[in-house]
Amino acid sequence: MALGSLINRLLAPLGLRLHRRPSGLGRTGLSRQGEEAVIQDLIQDLEIEPYFVDVGAGDGAKDSNTARLALGGWQGVFFECDAPTLAVLAANCVGLDAVVVSGARVTPVNVAGLLEGHGVPRDFGLLSLDIDSYDHHVLASLLEHFRPTIIVAEINEKIPPPLAFSVHFHPEHRWDQSHFYGQSIVTLGQLAVRNEYKLVHLEYNNAFLVDGNRTDVPGLTPRTAYQNGYVDRPDRKKRFPWNRDVEVALTLSAEEALGFFRRLYAPYEGSYDLRIADDDS
Repeated sequence: MALGSLINRLLAPLGLRLHRRPSGLGRTGLSRQGEEAVIQDLIQDLEIEPYFVDVGAGDGAKDSNTARLALGGWQGVFFECDAPTLAVLAANCVGLDAVVVSGARVTPVNVAGLLEGHGVPRDFGLLSLDIDSYDHHVLASLLEHFRPTIIVAEINEKIPPPLAFSVHFHPEHRWDQSHFYGQSIVTLGQLAVRNEYKLVHLEYNNAFLVDGNRTDVPGLTPRTAYQNGYVDRPDRKKRFPWNRDVEVALTLSAEEALGFFRRLYAPYEGSYDLRIADDDS
């Protein structure tokens, strides 16, 4: 079966259909902001294990960073803990024998054991991480045991450099649909440096890291990546209309922005780290 036909078969239960563009399959839209095109560009230039791990996978067809990899024959594991979404994900993965679907809730405590239990290679190809909560701590824990070649990690795009922000891990924490979630690009950048990864791209709110031992491409600073990949995008406000009430943060000094977010996050006092980074370059 042709790849396009297989994609449409998986999208059919959602009432969706893939429409090809003249620019080719790699530029069509299964991911939300075009992340799949960035992934395809990266993997063309890397020696990479065709194995992915998607934490916070959604339904595996809509707004997915890894659906195209699965449809292209990669092995992988989808983790999705929301029961209704998990059911759709499982249905969409019928016939993809190289893919495993798990309903486990991934935390910093269990992430290594979950991956080991599914036989994930230590040096697997790509990690996609988007759980709208304590993402930073899950990634930090995972990197103590595994070394994905490419990491696609959601950031909290509302929080500009030089602010370092991350939500603390608590087993009962759930995203409440507010602005309180995840990690800032500065915090992610600091984690990348500690683990010898390079920040190579930001696509609105998804940051791309590459194992620094596997590429000669120069990395970006968090400030440069944020400016190019989010602030300077002409369609940013249209794509992120829910950020209207925090847009002012982009115009404030570091001290003013710190105060702004401390006031915004006052209901979550004690549940997060927020500071001005000593070096956000």
